[in-house]
Amino acid sequence: MESAEIARRFLEYFSQRGHTVVPSASLVADDPTLLLVNAGMVPFKPYFLGQRRPPYLRAVSMQKCVRTPDIDEVGKTTRHATFFNMLGNFSFGDYFKEQAIPLAWELLTRPESDGGFGFPESQLWATVYAGDDEAYAIWRNQVGVSPDRIQRRGLADNYWHMGVPGPGGPCSEIYYDRGAEYGAEGGPEADEDRYLEVWNLVFMQYQLSAVRSKVDFDTQGELPSRNIDTGMGLERMAIVLQGVDNIYEIDTTWKVLDRAAELTHQKYGRDPRSDVSLRVVADHVKAAVMLVADGVIPSNEGRGYVLRRIVRRSVRNLRLLAGSQRGGDGGHHSGQNERYLHELAAVTIEALSDSYPDLVRDAPNIHTVLDAEEGAFLGTLRTGTAMFEAAVSETERRSDRSISGAQAFQLHDTYGFPIDLTLEMAAEQGLAVDETEFRRLMAQQRQRAKDDAASKKTGNADISVFAQLLDQSGQVEFTGYDEIVAEATVIGVLAGGVSVPSAGGGAEVDVVLDRTPCYAEGGGQLADTGTMRSTGSGANADATIQILDVQAPVPGLIVHRCRMVSGELVVGDQVLVEIDVDRRRAISRSHTATHLVHRAFRGALGETAAQAGSENSPGRFRFDFTAVGAVPAPMLAEVEDEVNNVLINDLDVRAFYTSIGEARAMGALALFGEKYGDQVRVVEVGDYSRELCGGTHVARSGQLGLIKIMGESSIGSGVRRVEALIGMDAFRYLAKESLLVSQLSEQLKAPRPELADRITGIVTRLREAERELQRMQSAQLAKDEGGRQTVDVAGVTYITQILPEGTPADAMRKLALDIRGQLPAGQPGTVVAAAVLNDRPAVVVAVNDAARARGIRAGELIGTATAALGGRGGGRDDIAQGGGAVLGAQAGAAIQEAFGAVHDVIAGIGAAGSVT
Repeated sequence: MESAEIARRFLEYFSQRGHTVVPSASLVADDPTLLLVNAGMVPFKPYFLGQRRPPYLRAVSMQKCVRTPDIDEVGKTTRHATFFNMLGNFSFGDYFKEQAIPLAWELLTRPESDGGFGFPESQLWATVYAGDDEAYAIWRNQVGVSPDRIQRRGLADNYWHMGVPGPGGPCSEIYYDRGAEYGAEGGPEADEDRYLEVWNLVFMQYQLSAVRSKVDFDTQGELPSRNIDTGMGLERMAIVLQGVDNIYEIDTTWKVLDRAAELTHQKYGRDPRSDVSLRVVADHVKAAVMLVADGVIPSNEGRGYVLRRIVRRSVRNLRLLAGSQRGGDGGHHSGQNERYLHELAAVTIEALSDSYPDLVRDAPNIHTVLDAEEGAFLGTLRTGTAMFEAAVSETERRSDRSISGAQAFQLHDTYGFPIDLTLEMAAEQGLAVDETEFRRLMAQQRQRAKDDAASKKTGNADISVFAQLLDQSGQVEFTGYDEIVAEATVIGVLAGGVSVPSAGGGAEVDVVLDRTPCYAEGGGQLADTGTMRSTGSGANADATIQILDVQAPVPGLIVHRCRMVSGELVVGDQVLVEIDVDRRRAISRSHTATHLVHRAFRGALGETAAQAGSENSPGRFRFDFTAVGAVPAPMLAEVEDEVNNVLINDLDVRAFYTSIGEARAMGALALFGEKYGDQVRVVEVGDYSRELCGGTHVARSGQLGLIKIMGESSIGSGVRRVEALIGMDAFRYLAKESLLVSQLSEQLKAPRPELADRITGIVTRLREAERELQRMQSAQLAKDEGGRQTVDVAGVTYITQILPEGTPADAMRKLALDIRGQLPAGQPGTVVAAAVLNDRPAVVVAVNDAARARGIRAGELIGTATAALGGRGGGRDDIAQGGGAVLGAQAGAAIQEAFGAVHDVIAGIGAAGSVT
């Protein structure tokens, strides 16, 4: 039975029993405690916690999930995976154990011909939590399972929670006995390879807090209602129903694994090490495809780093399989630029398309992102692997078993080599890595950007009061499409996250109204600002409130972040809300412009140029889109001209609601990775642009006035960013540019059309003069040997030279190389040149081949020299440079100290040739 058919039967069975079929949520968790959805119940978590009222009492879903805590075990075993699908049926205060257990049993044991899975009852076992007598009795008395096939187990096996604070409770698991050839008798507690878990029934009763481990947590209390959360792993069920041994041999995964083996000329089952790599690739490519499909972009932070890590593990294992991880011979697929992910992603999309048909539609965007990330990493992998092998060699020469944190940091910081990959490769060599030192260096180097949106994010503990307001008063009506001023009633006031009856005295509060013209930040559009005034009589008549921000912490609820300017605001007051019209109009112009630029780029670059994010601000916007490489300047100009032509044509802008199917049929563009409901709002600009959007827009394209694209840049693998100005902001920019050109034309005495050639000529002559000056300086420095000293140190010619103050670093470097080049062939030599530049000592170290053969490395000596100067440096084994602190009159003595320190290191060369 194919995986898609297993899922279809599960969903249909529960649908026929009063369960609402809920489509899979995005892997991008709508939960600040999680990076990614890691369990089937995550989308329902607010319902279990009582934070939101569920729109149904029973639900069934197939939820895509990603788990990464055991990522290092993926491939090494046949049980671990990062991506999987969880089938589940859910009850929100409706039925509990007495129905959940029989429902599961019936579906498992019903004949395949009757829509079930056809499991023999005699081969099914059940486990219950040790203290759950109720579940035990249902299995024994109601279902009729023999007591010798029901086992009681502890917290580690039969208690479920998410690993973070949230809902949890005892569970009952169903196991299938695969037979004696898979292991020992004795039930699940004896052998979980023979007895394979196929279904987990979680009886969710408790709110957990301070979760420290699987078995160590605090129970905060009972949940508002007793709920059912069951999970049937689709991949595990497919093992049994397809008659294979493990999750890597089921239909959807095997197709990827088999193609990876074919591409790399391997045969699964022939070599254990290759088998591990093939399993890593098969699992990780599936995970990567699904993450990109849900809008995740490779980066160095958060979920973007999860994607980057699994893609890079895939690429490295593919190169290992092909024997070309450093550009060496890889058989038919040899060559340092060989790519594999495009083909494997295509196979993955085909394998999963029955369950996730949107993958076919999103395939061009998925390929764009993954191809770019693979290409970016190939260069990193080749260079980084070479540097890693050098670090291993040095570690072995030191008779050490641990790569230093400094070396790991250099691999990461200079060569872009992820620490996870360094750890993995070191383990393969039987070595450790000094992670403590690495983390310390990372902490010193990294300057974390402040998260502008941090104050706007709300955790599960923070939104309960908003959920209660939503339940009590219903959804807030947004009137901002049609009006900029509206009368409304105050239905909630919150201070510090706590509901209060009133507020005044300059307080900052959250205000909830029954209706509002204010747009809450979302879809790339910034929030409205404005004012709120009391319209009643009496003590509260003069209340004035400044609206600073507008957010939607839970769907359907619009919250105004306000400052009390005067008077007092009381729940139940009538208020007049007025938005900042100039700001709204400016933002609306930017939002409409974003749609037009999106359409223009898709026309110029093809369907792969899908929107991957945006920000619409007053007078300017930024637009992110998927693309293989940089957009040429002529194409940017063409896009700008095309959009400005749309503005000149003054096209009508229209918004309307329709079904998602009809919207896609008419070609409406959707935000890549975004999920939409059955009814969607479409915004179209004439016949030029049509896009799904909930934001505000202008009435006609001519109201934008003018668009000026400021530039284009990369913000990650396969993702580009365009920034542009709109309306008066664009006009003012062009006016300043025109003024600047006029000034240059006057100063250079050249007409505007000749300015570019005139400036090019001036720059060319200036560069020639600089090069001639450098030649003269180098020649003078070469003649001046007054500050040069040459000594023999343990058979190594050691040359030092102090250069005149202000000598440029390039001149120092060239002189050091020139002196090194004058040494006799075969004679070990080291050259150290130093000078004071901008009040700081600077130093260059050059080492020839013969000295490197003795174990002397410039990159290590520069560290010794700059330490004496109070600074730092770096470089290669043959040449390195660095600088020191501001030392004033002490600089000369410090340079002599640095020369002496390098002398001592060379003198201390050991018999093995290593530098100590």
